[in-house]
Amino acid sequence: MKILKNIFELNKAVKNYKNVGFVPTMGGIHKGHVSLIKISQKNNKETIVSIFVNPTQFNQKKDFKNYPRNIRKDISILKKLKVNYLFLPEVNEIYKNRMKNFKLNKSDKILCAKYRKGHFEGVLNVMNRLLSIVKSKHVYMGEKDFQQYMLIKRILGKKYKINIVGCPTIRENNKIALSTRNKLLNKSYIKKASKIAIKLDKLKKLSKMNKFVDLLKSKYELENKFKIKIDYLEFRDEKKMKLDNFKSKYRLFIAYHINGVRLIDNF
Repeated sequence: MKILKNIFELNKAVKNYKNVGFVPTMGGIHKGHVSLIKISQKNNKETIVSIFVNPTQFNQKKDFKNYPRNIRKDISILKKLKVNYLFLPEVNEIYKNRMKNFKLNKSDKILCAKYRKGHFEGVLNVMNRLLSIVKSKHVYMGEKDFQQYMLIKRILGKKYKINIVGCPTIRENNKIALSTRNKLLNKSYIKKASKIAIKLDKLKKLSKMNKFVDLLKSKYELENKFKIKIDYLEFRDEKKMKLDNFKSKYRLFIAYHINGVRLIDNF
């Protein structure tokens, strides 16, 4: 595996981006990332993984500082997976050139965009820069961050005329969606998060059986039972992210705070 730390090294190493899949990450490589890499490897001759913890998408400096990092472990995992290239840039390398910043439409300011002001602008801006550097036609992203995936697909997929591939959420046996932030929770809180995920999965299944699901009541019960703070608990359709649209494919979205850690999920 070649480790590339700047744009010059990347362009020199990768001759033909048409046959290269791209998996952008912020590190903390887990089974969810591994699944993305394997899908890329199955569909492309070569795969590039990037690790870049983007400071502009964090609302709080403390959150950015505490974000789990273990680059040695990440490199070891990627080598075992026989990833072709690891793009490992510094902040100055990504942000050295001026580029137009993105702003969300009013209709996009829902779910996480409502509660984390500036977050998705930061995500779109860094992905815009990464996609201008890594000129792959196939980019692989997890559906756990479904809102993020949909925004990038709609805005940047169209701009660069590339295929943004949404890949299924990978879960532990206890139903928790794999996330780098899970590493910030001890066993007790992981157990709570598992029970919350199981409850949410049941709520989604009840809705698919055409049974009424009172989300306000469910939100109140979850907050009181597990001592968590829920930002949102909403049904939205997959295509346009409209609220309570049960005529097409839809998902149950949640974001909640547990022991100071913010987790998101969808079912």
